[in-house]
Amino acid sequence: MKLTLKQIRQGIGCLIVIVFISGFSYRLGQSRLPANNTALRPSVVDYQNNQQVNTLDLSLFWQVYDKVSQTHLNRSTIDKAKLINGAISGMVGALEDPYTVFLPPMDNNDMKADLRGDFEGVGIQIGFNADNKVSVIAPLSGTPAEKAGVLPGDVIIRIIDNTAKVDKLTEGLSLPEAVDLIRGPKGSLVKLVLARGNETPSEVSLKRDTIVVKSVELTWKKNAKNKDVAVLKLSRFGDRTEQEWNDAVIKIKQNTIAGVVLDMRNNPGGYLEGSVFIGSEFVDKGVIVKQDNGSGKIQEYQVNRKGSLVKEPLVVLINGGSASAAEIVAGSLQEKGRAKLVGEKSFGKGTIQQAEDLEGGAGLHITIARWLLPSGKSVDKEGVKPDIEVKNDEKDLTKDAQMEIALEIL
Repeated sequence: MKLTLKQIRQGIGCLIVIVFISGFSYRLGQSRLPANNTALRPSVVDYQNNQQVNTLDLSLFWQVYDKVSQTHLNRSTIDKAKLINGAISGMVGALEDPYTVFLPPMDNNDMKADLRGDFEGVGIQIGFNADNKVSVIAPLSGTPAEKAGVLPGDVIIRIIDNTAKVDKLTEGLSLPEAVDLIRGPKGSLVKLVLARGNETPSEVSLKRDTIVVKSVELTWKKNAKNKDVAVLKLSRFGDRTEQEWNDAVIKIKQNTIAGVVLDMRNNPGGYLEGSVFIGSEFVDKGVIVKQDNGSGKIQEYQVNRKGSLVKEPLVVLINGGSASAAEIVAGSLQEKGRAKLVGEKSFGKGTIQQAEDLEGGAGLHITIARWLLPSGKSVDKEGVKPDIEVKNDEKDLTKDAQMEIALEIL
């Protein structure tokens, strides 16, 4: 079946599923027979086409499942759904493709929230400071954290959530662990013990809310000639990107500018159609990206709309965190001679994934194709190389050498 851009939302750095997998996982839970029945060969059925695909001998699976369930020391507390999810994860992992993954319901929900650009929490970006302590990078504007006076550089010493019975020191925690503890249902409370400079640590109580993180941010800078330059920070290609992008472009067109800086540093990607949409803003015709699904036929995705910034001077910023859809846009604009690329070599993710929800809220992300630049070149594991390579000093966050070079060019 031929897949079109409008029929599926192809995630670069994300998500999907072959339809029979859902039925197969259901039958795993419903077709159990005694473990010693070695002749058992359940069928895998393609429910979409109503036909048997092949046969599998799952007797070994059930033998191990029963042994674990009946004899493990902690058998009374075993989460059987978790065992099944683990088995599915192992099956998918056997493909040895890091981008084809099974997501249990909670992880699948988190992925969707990331693409929507919203989550429930207090609205702070965190990281490790120079002393390897969990610290606030910045509170997001208008969030509970900002309203409570949380500042960049505050060290988070302790996280307390009485409802969830959590009271943890952050020393030794990974960043994902700290994030999971700070996030929680809207309306619930979390307390953070913060250290600020030489002040005595203090406790701040924060009421969690729905936090919306924009994927597009417009700011203004001056170039060497003191002319206005529009800086478009594109952090992902998600559900809200097109509307946020259009709103920003309208504001740009109301001003006289010397050029545009498209900042896609640390942009992990998102929807393939998003890359075509953004690329079409800056060029008036031609191929934005090609797709090879392994059948021998290459599908081309052309400029699909009239862009508003096709003549403005353009510099694109990339680094090692720029991946998939971000690499499509950067590489395509570079090959067309439309933009200068400044920064560091991009990540190098050249495959396309699809996503579909499974029964119970789980999800499956399957690699279905490889994307190519207009020239036919793949950047998988190679990345897109900038025209001007510039590295920022990670120890001096007050200076952005890459942005300075971009402004000099414009």
